[in-house]
Amino acid sequence: MTPRLWVSCAVLFILLCVSFVPLRAQKFDGLALTPPMGWNSWNKFGCAVDERLIRETADAMVSRGMTTVGYRYLVIDDCWQGQRDSLGWIRPDPLRFPSGMKALADYVHSKGLKFGIYSCAGNQTCAGYAGSRGHEYQDALTYAQWGVDYLKYDWCNTTGLNAAAAYTTMRDALFAAKRPVVFSLCEWGDNQSWLWGKEIGHLWRTTGDIAPCFDCEVNHGSWSSWGVMKIVEIRKGIRQYSGPDHWNDPDMLEVGNGMTVNEDRVHFSIWCMMAAPLIAGNDIISMSAPTLEILTNREVIAVDQDSLGVQGFRYTCTPEGIEVWVKPLVRGNWAFCLLNRSEAARTIQVKWPEFKLSDDISKLAFDPGAATFAIRDLWKRQSLGSTQQLLRVTIPSKDVLMMRLTKQ
Repeated sequence: MTPRLWVSCAVLFILLCVSFVPLRAQKFDGLALTPPMGWNSWNKFGCAVDERLIRETADAMVSRGMTTVGYRYLVIDDCWQGQRDSLGWIRPDPLRFPSGMKALADYVHSKGLKFGIYSCAGNQTCAGYAGSRGHEYQDALTYAQWGVDYLKYDWCNTTGLNAAAAYTTMRDALFAAKRPVVFSLCEWGDNQSWLWGKEIGHLWRTTGDIAPCFDCEVNHGSWSSWGVMKIVEIRKGIRQYSGPDHWNDPDMLEVGNGMTVNEDRVHFSIWCMMAAPLIAGNDIISMSAPTLEILTNREVIAVDQDSLGVQGFRYTCTPEGIEVWVKPLVRGNWAFCLLNRSEAARTIQVKWPEFKLSDDISKLAFDPGAATFAIRDLWKRQSLGSTQQLLRVTIPSKDVLMMRLTKQ
């Protein structure tokens, strides 16, 4: 037997072994009991990725304090791929990743971070590189050998595929490879992934791509990307499908990518109110002090990471552009976010004893007439008294007052 034939037979044997997936194949449970936090290369860098950028970003996530507030995953998005070899195994681009992915993953792990990568259910990725269709088990084995902890799995070039079946195939391949991986379904909500994603992945995209603008549509011809508030408006009535280990994902963060500080603060606040994954998408290495302050506000992050795991909701909105967002928290506490979407500052008064609500999803009720709550401004980090007092506040244009109400 020639060496080449021997290698081919060995590979075939391996694939046959791992292709026998037990009937109880499943996602790896318990990896995302709160929404995942991390960083992804795409929003800022697109295809301009290489191992130097990833190493320096890992260094910056540690030195700038992001790891201390919960950011764990460093994810390389599209364009890292080189060619498949003669046996179909995927290889990284040798010019941009000359040390290989195993060495890069080891470096990321040495910083106390987890390593993530990107692929696509189609023959090609969205940027035209090799996708995983027909190579799911090979790729899952490769990721396990490299030390991958997180997989973002896109949905380009998938004509003729059933979304739930395609994502299940990759889920089963990851399970067979036996390395726990957070599985991010990037299907854009076109096939209502919230209806079937819970048993397959840990988070699923609910819309198309986000854009670094407050309330706009960026038309790319055959598709559009969407500003922060457009993303919020696109998908409603699905919060009941989100919870521990299975999260609605309105896409990665654009904080630090060109919006105003006020708009960035709104963006981060609403993502936390929606219990969204917090995947930063900016240049961590050179970000400004205001961007760092937004991304690392422990008290705001705590709302997102609350272990009750209930997605918040917009309770009211007015013709003047004032919205009230509410999120139930553990131990009977609540988060409130007063959002001013208008172009002018607005003064708001809240008479707490008149403010009662109930939530059909969590089955919890807020009644400040029956109990007193201490109020804390999470962005200014100061007390606003209690619900026994009238709250009167002026909120600048496109800004928020985000509060934690703690039961006394």
